[in-house]
Amino acid sequence: MVIFVLNEIDAGEQRAAATPETVKRFCGLAPQPEILVESGAGVASGFPDGEYKSAGARVVGSREEGLREADFVLRVNAPSPEEIPTYRHGSLSISLLDPFNNRETLDAFAAAGVNAISLEMIPRTTLAQKMDVLSSQANLAGYSAVLVASQTLGKILPMMMTPAGTISPARVFVIGVGVAGLQAIATAKRLGARVDAFDTRPVVEEQVKSLGAKFVKIDLGETGQTDQGYAKALTPEQIELQQKSMAKICAAADIVITTAKLFGRPAPKIVTKEMVDGMRPGAVVVDLASDTGGNVEGTVPGEVIETKSGVRIVGTRCLEGTVARDASGMLASNLFSLVEHFFDKEKGGFDYREDDEILQGCLLVRDGVIVHEKFKN
Repeated sequence: MVIFVLNEIDAGEQRAAATPETVKRFCGLAPQPEILVESGAGVASGFPDGEYKSAGARVVGSREEGLREADFVLRVNAPSPEEIPTYRHGSLSISLLDPFNNRETLDAFAAAGVNAISLEMIPRTTLAQKMDVLSSQANLAGYSAVLVASQTLGKILPMMMTPAGTISPARVFVIGVGVAGLQAIATAKRLGARVDAFDTRPVVEEQVKSLGAKFVKIDLGETGQTDQGYAKALTPEQIELQQKSMAKICAAADIVITTAKLFGRPAPKIVTKEMVDGMRPGAVVVDLASDTGGNVEGTVPGEVIETKSGVRIVGTRCLEGTVARDASGMLASNLFSLVEHFFDKEKGGFDYREDDEILQGCLLVRDGVIVHEKFKN
């Protein structure tokens, strides 16, 4: 069995799908697979080719050569539909696919006879926890959001009492208390900020308080969460009520961090232009949903802009990529856990166990057919 780790060619992607550590772990499987790593795959995240060689991988300079040999293709992001025909027929691609917005990619996999797993579709269950890429990366994104905001703010976060006077703590408002939101709260508190947080799911109030933050209560009527743990979409009336209630908190905040993503759909607009204009000059808004349309009116994906009122809106994509070494380590570990779970210890290949709930959730294409119920039609 041959596992091929691709170099991410997108200039904005610094993460790698494998690290020297996970290469060692792959080499420890029995029967031992051969690991190929495309030259440069780990450079952006601090892993030079030599470290992969020392871990037991063969570094190849030609992507075409690796794809011709590979039984498994590991990468961070989805391939282009044009590249998929160069994959070996019957091989398995494992990566983020954004399947609700990439139908052409799924069709290309099926046409080429290449099997495909979408990391986003891995069920959020206890058994699959070690494979949950979305959670591991969101954790780092929440951490990075606070650091980026503090560097942009021009003000320290903790309170300081000095002979020159007392500096008040910065006020941080986190909207959305999922994995990213919880880590943003924890990081802001560790840095000494005063933190408020809001989520449509009352069930997270205890978690917010356990981190030392204040949970903002807004009566929106009936809300809740999906069986995957995501907040349910609000009605237009609920969104309007939420925005009115949050406007006062935003006005008093130095930093606002929004984390609300709806998987497979555009992000809900939570912070309006009027709410941004009501914030103090120099305040910072970090929009973690910028790559799916943004939670903030005025967000420009991939850019940091300053409004006429002096508020900076950070639309940086993939904030977890700003800590690429750790992001790669966690993502690569998730990938290894997935492969290990389905590794055929007799034949050395991938065991497509049709009764496995994890595979049922994340296998989208097999043997030239789109097999996942959500994408068949």
